[in-house]
Amino acid sequence: MQTGPDRSAPPTVVAICSPLEPEQVERIVAAYPERIEVRYRPDLLPRPRFGADHGDPAWGRTPEQAAAWRAMLADAEVAWDFPTDGADGPLRLCPRLRWVQTTSAGVGPAARRHGLGEAGVVVTTASGIHAGPLAEFVFAALLYRVKEIPRLLDDKAARRWQKYCGGELRGQTLAIVGAGRIGREVARLGRAFGMTVWATARDDRPHRASELGVDRVWPRADLRAMLAGADATVLATPQTPETEGMIGGAEIAAMKPGASLVNIARGSVVDEVALLAALRDGRVGFAALDVFREEPLPPSSPFWSEPNVLIAPHSASTTWSENGRLVDVFLANLGFWLDGEIGRMVPRLDIDRGY
Repeated sequence: MQTGPDRSAPPTVVAICSPLEPEQVERIVAAYPERIEVRYRPDLLPRPRFGADHGDPAWGRTPEQAAAWRAMLADAEVAWDFPTDGADGPLRLCPRLRWVQTTSAGVGPAARRHGLGEAGVVVTTASGIHAGPLAEFVFAALLYRVKEIPRLLDDKAARRWQKYCGGELRGQTLAIVGAGRIGREVARLGRAFGMTVWATARDDRPHRASELGVDRVWPRADLRAMLAGADATVLATPQTPETEGMIGGAEIAAMKPGASLVNIARGSVVDEVALLAALRDGRVGFAALDVFREEPLPPSSPFWSEPNVLIAPHSASTTWSENGRLVDVFLANLGFWLDGEIGRMVPRLDIDRGY
């Protein structure tokens, strides 16, 4: 009786559906040369605009390109990123699709929209890949405020030597909403800076604090009480129906006067109208926002003109090394897939829960 993988089976067709550097494609091709057939047509994909870019979403294929794209995907079983074309999603383009390795973490809504759960398609995500860059962005933003970098830039522009007294992160209390991989990396750096670190969690039993690397775990029902005691709050929660509007007007009103807010989650987590009002009346002293409800953020948005707001174009997680780390995850999962060990593939998306 055969218990291992069937080496006589035809190669598994792997379609790369978003731009990827040639050296990373070669890594995939070379990993299992006799067991996979890799299909990659960069001419059928949007051209990257910057490092690790997935391409302009407004880009479109010509009719000839669309036909070639569909032919390339027709018998693909594995896809690197969601294969789409206009209104057609993965299942219509790839009737044999069984697994998608996405290049983002918060893909629950897209997976549900495409009906992948009902079709039994396995979805693995990039969860955890971006923890380091996002945590660094958080502390770049917090240091930007506490060390008064805008003042230094203004003084430099004015050629003005003006001594001043700045603040420090040590001794401040940092609250983290969403203690997943990103939140835990934020917590690690916060404690390294000498901050007291709190986090919300479904499981708030005493041992959870040490497991998450924080000083205190608050139950979600006590979110407002946690916000009231924090000098800075970081939003790192996934986008789910449960987190939609989680930081609403009441939560923002509960925040410690003058506190900082950093959002590296999703724009839908925050009531932006309430946040804008709080920034203007001083309830929130500073906000660093990598995400917004409407993206790209339109030029007419009032957030652009607020002096106490730092705006990033949903790029805080993007680094030159991103795709290399993603390929590391993909190749490990691909080995499990080819050997029939689907249960060992990580991180697996729970499509119903959204993460």
